[in-house]
Amino acid sequence: MRSTRARVRLLATATGTAAATVVLMLAPSASAQAAPAPVPAPAPAAAPAAATSSAPGGNALIRGVDYGTWKRDVAAVMAEARPYVEQRIAQAPAGEKPAIVLDIDNSSLETDFHWFWTFPTPAISEVRDLTRYANDHGVAIFFVTARPGIIQSLTEHNLKAVGYPVTGLYVRDLPALFDEVSAYKTGKRAEIESRGYTIIANIGNNNSDLVGGHAERTFKLPDYDGKLS
Repeated sequence: MRSTRARVRLLATATGTAAATVVLMLAPSASAQAAPAPVPAPAPAAAPAAATSSAPGGNALIRGVDYGTWKRDVAAVMAEARPYVEQRIAQAPAGEKPAIVLDIDNSSLETDFHWFWTFPTPAISEVRDLTRYANDHGVAIFFVTARPGIIQSLTEHNLKAVGYPVTGLYVRDLPALFDEVSAYKTGKRAEIESRGYTIIANIGNNNSDLVGGHAERTFKLPDYDGKLS
């Protein structure tokens, strides 16, 4: 009897071991299990938006003035100035000596939109085109700037190099450096008038370019609350 029970236990043990072996053989191995879905790569970070991304450079870039916006705002002002000048020229009385007076920095040249080593500084195309049209029709073109006299020849070369006609260029000599800019520019326009010219238009981007009279019409280009010189 004891012998029979021993044989039964041995058979049961063997059967269990065999069953366990079959189970292990049928179970999928860790390497055979489905690989986890790949983790998607993180989306690239969006480039920071920059209000001045279109600006060539210079102080305007540092001060956050967008070049494209400025160009559109300039074009809007010149869209008013151009037909006025054309009509005024067409109606000029015989013997009149018409003139246009312009500021330079950010009024004739794109000064603050380029680094200081850029030479020649590019022209504001709409302003240059107006002066060329006017000059071709007998209008004198004067520039009155607060730039110091030490760079007068360099300034005149820049204006001519980018296509401006230059009848006269007024810069601040040493005594005038101590005057208010508006008073200095008003005085120079009066001086131009004393030479027999009628200033039909005065173009600038700061109030100091335009106040004080001695011009039939003024046209103010944007300076964005003084951000542009």
